[in-house]
Amino acid sequence: MPHQPAPNLLSWASEIDEGTITQAARTARLPVVAGHVALMPDAHVGIGATVGSVIPTENAIIPAAVGVDIGCGMVATETTLTAADLPDTLAALMPMVEHRIPAGVGKGHSDPSIDSALGDLGLPHTALDTGQERKVSQQFGTLGSGNHFVEVCLDERDRVWTVLHSGSRGIGNQLAQLHITGAKNLMKQQDASLEDPDLAYLVQNTPEFTAYVEDMLWAQRYAMASRARMDRVLVDALFTVVGRGERVRTINCHHNFTQRETHFGRSLWITRKGAIKADTGDEGVIPGSMGTRSYIVRGRGNPESYHSCSHGAGRRMSRTKAKRALSAASLAEAMRGRTWNADRAAALVDEHPEAYKPIDQVMADQRDLVEVQHTLHQIFNYKG
Repeated sequence: MPHQPAPNLLSWASEIDEGTITQAARTARLPVVAGHVALMPDAHVGIGATVGSVIPTENAIIPAAVGVDIGCGMVATETTLTAADLPDTLAALMPMVEHRIPAGVGKGHSDPSIDSALGDLGLPHTALDTGQERKVSQQFGTLGSGNHFVEVCLDERDRVWTVLHSGSRGIGNQLAQLHITGAKNLMKQQDASLEDPDLAYLVQNTPEFTAYVEDMLWAQRYAMASRARMDRVLVDALFTVVGRGERVRTINCHHNFTQRETHFGRSLWITRKGAIKADTGDEGVIPGSMGTRSYIVRGRGNPESYHSCSHGAGRRMSRTKAKRALSAASLAEAMRGRTWNADRAAALVDEHPEAYKPIDQVMADQRDLVEVQHTLHQIFNYKG
């Protein structure tokens, strides 16, 4: 159940630090915020707005609250395979995934078949230069870096799932930065007083607002289509390794986005920064950290959270702190029994499970937001 750590804030987090509350309270005091800001159980400090927050605004959008990875989200596919169908090891899958789903900062590929998929997305409002057009093509269907990942999991029935986390890549970042900078400049021109410049907002029915919304929607389409492509590639590779298998269902959902919704009788822009839409019956994917569990959930449509839930476990350590405090050896111990990028353990210490909140507690904190359908345990992890 939620508690109120500050005026105009409702929090579902049993573990939350003062810095996160202070940052979220700044957002809640904005004149365009129409109602309380909802903090999900995974809430932690972000750039400008809090990661794991749901922000209702009236006739305005805060570009930095949507964030620089517009449309970032999860895709999961349930298959007909069971644990008994799998080989003793999925080691043969790793090189196939590494080759077919490039990962890392700026990584891309050249695949002529991508052009037809991109044609269905239309064009953003902002005219792209040649380098950006190349980025759009080369990074479509690539994973990215940081906490983006590919997994193969087993659920409580021993049914095999694939899970993937990725967003709108370099082009989404560039479009977001363009509009964040533009919003800041507008605020300066208007002599608007902001507690944090990153909370600059765009007002509805202005050219700047319209341009941002069109670019944002395009980046969301790009991210969702890119995830769908990687999911198809991943599942096909898994079936090749196993020798058989069929898809049962796929869930593809954003957790960095904004859209118009009606809440408490008002038409509002609901920005979910690190949060999933969890209206009654909505299916979602909530991943834990490396070496822990992930969850397939169904929304309960809780009005106090604006029909939302957490997007993951949520960081309890910054990447810098995790690299200082944790070790490659303890990460290897946490990943024992799984196929993963063990040769890159030193580079992945900032993704150590101890750098994140316990996912089981996060799920317990949001029992009134979602119903757990399936609990997934990793057997394969490929990290960006």
